Amino acid sequence: MSEKLIGACIFGQSGGLTAVINASAYGAIRAALDAPEITKVYGAAHGIVGVLNDQLYIMDEEDPKELELLLHTPSSELGSCRYKMADPEKDDTDYRRILEIFKKYNVRYFFYNGGNDSMDTCNKISRYMESVGYECRVMGVPKTIDNDLYGTDHCPGFASAAKYIATSCMEINKDSRVYDNGMITIVEIMGRHAGWLAASAGLATFFGSGPDLIYLPEIDFDMDRFFSDVEKIYKEKGKVFVAVSEGIHYADGSFVSEAKTSATDGFGHAQLGGLASLLANLVKAKTGAKVRGIELSLLQRCGAHLASQTDINEAAAAGKTAVEEAVRGMTGCMTAFKRVMENGRYRCEMELLPLSSVANYEKKVPLSWINSEGNGVTQELIDYVLPLIQGEPVLPLEHSLPRYARLKKVLAK
Repeated sequence: MSEKLIGACIFGQSGGLTAVINASAYGAIRAALDAPEITKVYGAAHGIVGVLNDQLYIMDEEDPKELELLLHTPSSELGSCRYKMADPEKDDTDYRRILEIFKKYNVRYFFYNGGNDSMDTCNKISRYMESVGYECRVMGVPKTIDNDLYGTDHCPGFASAAKYIATSCMEINKDSRVYDNGMITIVEIMGRHAGWLAASAGLATFFGSGPDLIYLPEIDFDMDRFFSDVEKIYKEKGKVFVAVSEGIHYADGSFVSEAKTSATDGFGHAQLGGLASLLANLVKAKTGAKVRGIELSLLQRCGAHLASQTDINEAAAAGKTAVEEAVRGMTGCMTAFKRVMENGRYRCEMELLPLSSVANYEKKVPLSWINSEGNGVTQELIDYVLPLIQGEPVLPLEHSLPRYARLKKVLAK
């Protein structure tokens, strides 16, 4: 590997939040603090925006015990952002500012924790630093509950969200079937273009208490077919439980959600929502049945009390591996997960992928993992998700409530 590179590092978080994004932060920060080559460890306030605004937290001054609590603290403790950077070849304004900050603090390592758009940002920064001859090793740390990052078997955050969704669906199913009157329940689950999260509701069905119907964005949605599916089960059972991905769309690509044009995020993605309510009203008008629409919303990405210990361990390992590989000389890569099955037992190995092969590509649910009717999932999907949700963390509590990290967040000057 390359000769030793001595200097400070910055770790930043970006994009949507998860129950284990801070576990990746802990893995990276702890490894950086332990690395002799890294002279100072900074955390960017609100991701790349914090770098641009010269708002960096000195992680060396944090209590080690508080840092360890990041393993069980949901959301982004350093703060996140949705900030789209231009291609450096077209507009290098932000990149010149980042270089200025890197030089000010002698930053020679940069770690960015996020999803598709964050890996794009990471790749652009890596390319720019190389183009101007500033030696800085840039590494991406994966994160997204959507599980749609290309190249990695799965993403940190997905398993805990899947476990939350499956558990919630099992509970909702029990509640929705208790009365002797007819009932149709429609649950909206996150997922704009990839249906991994909604598909995970199939775990609840597999274990005897879940949705009768599941609709994913990988299959074009047909409203008439949907009504037919619902009415058939309602006539047979008097109860119907439907799980829908927020990103289901018609054959022309338009979202079914009535909120499809309400807003966009910083990257131009439609802000979806209101789908469960919309479908509930349509089904009620069509069938006359009592219909309830439920939107899990942010709960599915911040439910640390239902986190997967496997997810926590792998998220921390992703951050740790990024730092260790950068110190060894690697740059321009993202840590990724490789699934290994031996004698029916699952284990995860870390590998590195070039950022250029990951950025802006999406991994979707294989069509072969969706049933022939397009309204449910197959055994292959269950077998894929089940190993990832295993393990219950021993959560730190205070007066029987979660004890989250309380960082001092001392700003660098």
